[in-house]
Amino acid sequence: MDYLDMMKKSFLFISFFLFNLGFLEAQKVPAVYVFGDSLVDVGNNNYLNGTFAKAIFPYYGIDFPTNKPAGRFSNGKNAADLIAEKLGLSTSPPYLSLVSSMVKNSKSNVSFLNGVNFASGGAGVFNGTDQSFWKSIHMTKQVEYYSQMYEQLTHQIGASKLQKHISESIFFVVIGNNDIFDYFNSIDLQTNNTQQQYVKSMVSSLKLQLQKLYKNSARKFEIAGVAAIGCCPALRLKNKTECFSEANLLSVQYNKQLQSMLKKWQLENKNLTYSYFDTYTAIQDLIQNPTSHGFVDVKAACCGIGELNAQFPCLPSANICSNRQDHIFWDSVHPTEATTRIIVDRLYNGPSQYTSPVNMKELLHVSNAKSLFPFNFFILLSLMVTCYQIKAK
Repeated sequence: MDYLDMMKKSFLFISFFLFNLGFLEAQKVPAVYVFGDSLVDVGNNNYLNGTFAKAIFPYYGIDFPTNKPAGRFSNGKNAADLIAEKLGLSTSPPYLSLVSSMVKNSKSNVSFLNGVNFASGGAGVFNGTDQSFWKSIHMTKQVEYYSQMYEQLTHQIGASKLQKHISESIFFVVIGNNDIFDYFNSIDLQTNNTQQQYVKSMVSSLKLQLQKLYKNSARKFEIAGVAAIGCCPALRLKNKTECFSEANLLSVQYNKQLQSMLKKWQLENKNLTYSYFDTYTAIQDLIQNPTSHGFVDVKAACCGIGELNAQFPCLPSANICSNRQDHIFWDSVHPTEATTRIIVDRLYNGPSQYTSPVNMKELLHVSNAKSLFPFNFFILLSLMVTCYQIKAK
């Protein structure tokens, strides 16, 4: 074997080795920390007193593995569950369930290191306009809970170890949808804020909370834009069963400002990486091209009462569709598991029409490639030295 042939084969072997090493490293996400609303709440609201915003009645959870209500505002699994599946992890447990376990048993081996879900049904970037009967944990409070958790873990395992763990974890943020609902349900908000002012304030407030997470070691963010709110069954009732265009326009405005903010935010902070998901466009594609995705009904809720099954909630006395796979919407505002599976697949795998600057899968590779660079460099350097020594002989 001559020197050139040996060099070529060596480089092919090393390239193959490094590619697979990078792929394996990228899959090793230690945990997912979830913030947001009912699209990703996995049971926090079950621990809140004095709120109707709970997924505790049949038929919620009818297609969940337990076939019972599981704190998800869905017929089955939600986006938090499905993201965990993609990453090969267990679903991050609700924060309040972990706190409850600690209170009941001070010696309980509760761990926050395997991921935590802070999301709450009804939550928004702002504190909700109706907290009397629809109490939730708004974004500011969720971040406050995270900060308390971070401080506690610092004492338990040390700052250096915790920083490494958190910086390698994924921070999944799904928030803003309820703020859009609140705007159109509040005369005061509409009177005191133009739509442009409102979304600008939303984005500014969210940035403050994201920055707090960054200061407490968060580095990898998956951030979802708001959906086509005006096309959910509840808001179709405002426009003779057609999409309520004003809400959709506000959603588009918010998403544009959110994307702009994220680009600037990344430039302002060292080692920050993110993936933005265009929920609006992804949902609109399903609504406009239902048959190609296996859907039959794009307007009505599967579970509910009245016109479009959207005039009253999904209660035990509600109507329920026989095939949940046919419907985009489970209840008057939430998607079915079938819809969510398509959305999560697009969030994770792309393509670029839905994700920027990278999809979630690429986010994992980009983040880990940086940490592997010194290792890769020394392997290649060693290879070159070895080849030089062989040639010299």
